[in-house]
Amino acid sequence: MSHPFDSLTPDLVLDAVESLGYLSDARVLALNSYENRVYQVGIEGGEPLIAKFYRPQRWSDAAIREEHAFSLELVDCEVPVVAPLSRDGETLFEHGGFRFALFPRRGGRAPEPGNLDQLYRLGGLLGRLHAVGASRPFEHREELTVANFGHDSLSTLLDGGFVPRSLLPAYESVARDLLARLDALFRVTTYRTIRIHGDCHPGNLLCRDETFHIVDLDDCRMGPAVQDLWMMLAGDRQERLAQLAELMDGYQEFHDFDPRQLALIEGLRALRLIHYSAWLARRWDDPAFPPSFPWFGTERYWGEQILTLREQRAALDEEPLRLF
Repeated sequence: MSHPFDSLTPDLVLDAVESLGYLSDARVLALNSYENRVYQVGIEGGEPLIAKFYRPQRWSDAAIREEHAFSLELVDCEVPVVAPLSRDGETLFEHGGFRFALFPRRGGRAPEPGNLDQLYRLGGLLGRLHAVGASRPFEHREELTVANFGHDSLSTLLDGGFVPRSLLPAYESVARDLLARLDALFRVTTYRTIRIHGDCHPGNLLCRDETFHIVDLDDCRMGPAVQDLWMMLAGDRQERLAQLAELMDGYQEFHDFDPRQLALIEGLRALRLIHYSAWLARRWDDPAFPPSFPWFGTERYWGEQILTLREQRAALDEEPLRLF
């Protein structure tokens, strides 16, 4: 079966970029991206541009424009973020049946795990991001909830028959038990939803010329601020406590943080695990996925997922991280 991205040829990529008035040098380099398709395109007499072609039917035009507007709002507030380029006030374009946007090329290095100096600086960057994000809500982008990240994801996996039959009872049992725990956790925990990055792993916070900048707001949504913070922490409990202290010292110079949100960290980690499996399942008809994720669907993968979800269920019984 054909997939919509099958018709996204190098010639179409070049034509799309040149439709906006740029003259390419005919060099196209596919970058590592699965949800969308992203290319570096050489430009005659200038720096290469990044062309991002959006997955059909994932986001509405209004939701994509809202992502772009958030990026530009951050730039206006001098938050270092890679924002889309504008033509006559427009940032979302169409060519050959594909929606696309252009970005300046910004490389960099991911943060070093556990580097306390970098965590202080990253905290400041995320505090500035959330100070802007808290100023108004999204209107067209969804909120991160247990329902859509958890229950809907589990339904995708079970209804689609992605879990091997031999492991289905064990996986379904631990996942349903975990989601029941998460329903209760999010119900009793006080937190405010704001505009967040949504997928703030270290690879989306890059350092160049000693300055960190934010990339890839494709998953931005409404959610608790701690969703953009917990993936910065690694190691055992004592290491994470020290890292959290540095992160918060930088963060709270720019935005207040409600420490009650810390109780959500292990719940958010569990939601990310289930949602990731469902993401692979939802994209399995994309020919780029089976060769890139050959282990998905194997008994070994699902056996490891069962163990990991059991560990997450146990982690919910541990005392949450605290600020001192």
